[in-house]
Amino acid sequence: MARWEIELLGRYFKAEARALIIAHGWAVAGLAGKVSARLALPESERSFIEQASLLHDIGVCRVHAPEIGAVGEHDYIMHGVLGREILEMEGFPLHALVCERHTGVGLTVEDIVSQGLPLPHRDMTPQSLPEQIICFADLFYSKKAGRIAVQKSPVNVRQKLERFGADKLQIFDIWLERFGPI
Repeated sequence: MARWEIELLGRYFKAEARALIIAHGWAVAGLAGKVSARLALPESERSFIEQASLLHDIGVCRVHAPEIGAVGEHDYIMHGVLGREILEMEGFPLHALVCERHTGVGLTVEDIVSQGLPLPHRDMTPQSLPEQIICFADLFYSKKAGRIAVQKSPVNVRQKLERFGADKLQIFDIWLERFGPI
């Protein structure tokens, strides 16, 4: 039986990028599912987390990232906002928020302004528990061919986040304590 999320992704991606985005989504969904089970979340929340994990990168279809088969016109940093637009248009407003809020450990207005990012000046940090879990799980997986299913260690994730400041590391450390062990 086909899943509606996979069918939806299929409408927005060509074959190469679609396979990569789906594989990445399943990797994120797997870790997010483990966290959800560990926290004994209700089945309705677990189901939402799996769906949103599969869809969180739908906005990549509109960015320019030829190394992963994405041939859109926008900067990669915009994929969350673009994903929100797509999923709102498709009638999935809560899934849409996951798209917008999953970059790194989230982006504040201060981050957007100080880094000169081509994003709307609004808070894009994960607010709900499902958003936080998906954002956390996404940190552990790459979209690089050949590395999609390879889970990064917490040390590797911390090293990548380090350049964004101590505040980002603190968020990750809180999540690691709350959602771990990984």
